[in-house]
Amino acid sequence: MEKPGLYLLLIISLHYMLVIADSAADPAATNFIKSSCRATRYPALCVRCLSSYAAKIQQSEKQLAQTALIVSLARARSTAAFVSKMTKVSGIKPREYQAVKDCVDNMGDTVDQLTRSIRELSRTGQAAGQNFMWHMSNVQTWVSAALTDENTCVDGFAGHVMDGNVKAAIRRRVVSVAQVTSNALALVNRFAARHRSHQVATGLP
Repeated sequence: MEKPGLYLLLIISLHYMLVIADSAADPAATNFIKSSCRATRYPALCVRCLSSYAAKIQQSEKQLAQTALIVSLARARSTAAFVSKMTKVSGIKPREYQAVKDCVDNMGDTVDQLTRSIRELSRTGQAAGQNFMWHMSNVQTWVSAALTDENTCVDGFAGHVMDGNVKAAIRRRVVSVAQVTSNALALVNRFAARHRSHQVATGLP
């Protein structure tokens, strides 16, 4: 039986290993990241988040997607903890409190979906053909679900009656996570499409 807590710890440990990785990467690796990030909705943010991991990514489409998901997960976990603390803000209005509680659930789901995505993407190493695409379809579905959860959290604070410091603080953090997740999804889609194109070009099933 898998132990989600242990697996999540390994993922976060990998994130910090990436953070301290040698930043003196081959310029080709940095150029690869910049070129790949053009396929995302927020290319400047994409480059900023991933360029420090160039030595680890090199020119691997899979490693790029995996690293983008790990960065997204780390930010989602940090934001989930932040949102949870906001339920204890003194003087919070009942409607705001409910929106924050709902957002806590949304961010918890986001963390779960991204964790599953990272685990599933790691299983594509030996997969080919329809098996590969099945794994990638799962990854795409779960990352999309994570992005939907993040946007649902933000939507929960819609309306002027909700304007205030709590809304502003949470919205700023969650929107940032949603942008990083959107970029990760774009890179996952890019990896899947390029792998499929290679299979077609080489006549593989």
